[in-house]
Amino acid sequence: MTTATTTFPGLTAGTWVLDPVHSNVGFTVRHLMVSKVRGSFEDFSGAITIAEDGTASVRADIQVASITTKNADRDAHIRSADFFDAEQFPVASFVSTGIRPDGDDYIVDGEFTLRGVTKPVELRLEFNGVNAGMGNGPVAGFDATTVLNRKDFGITIDMPLEGGGAVVGDKITIHLEIEAGLQA
Repeated sequence: MTTATTTFPGLTAGTWVLDPVHSNVGFTVRHLMVSKVRGSFEDFSGAITIAEDGTASVRADIQVASITTKNADRDAHIRSADFFDAEQFPVASFVSTGIRPDGDDYIVDGEFTLRGVTKPVELRLEFNGVNAGMGNGPVAGFDATTVLNRKDFGITIDMPLEGGGAVVGDKITIHLEIEAGLQA
């Protein structure tokens, strides 16, 4: 795994563990060609490891069966073999391969695995800073986004509309709002 020296002010060496109570792994996808469906995952974990020399790496796992779009029928369909095939591929994962500055923000290069298919992705990362926390040690905040093509990961179901287009778009925008605490 390739890492890069970070310049995250206040982010000290150690393992920063994602706090699922104060974090969100969400997405949007085009629906009926005119609007968007929003969803999120309720079960995820991850860590950011900062070495003494300032190099950083990221690892995250998402339990895909934990998807919620506020529609039980749609969620069940997304868990099925038509989409995530959650029974056969229960975990989606991200492993960083590098972190580089991008103006005031960063790009986290990595490999994302979904449905047993691994592809390179770029996360556009905003570092929100570090705070002393509320008695359990320091916390850091991050926002990140990326756009994936579902077909790149074997989600090739097409549900064409009578007038053209499709029920579900190909591009999925992932939105990450992360709070992580320094592990003692």
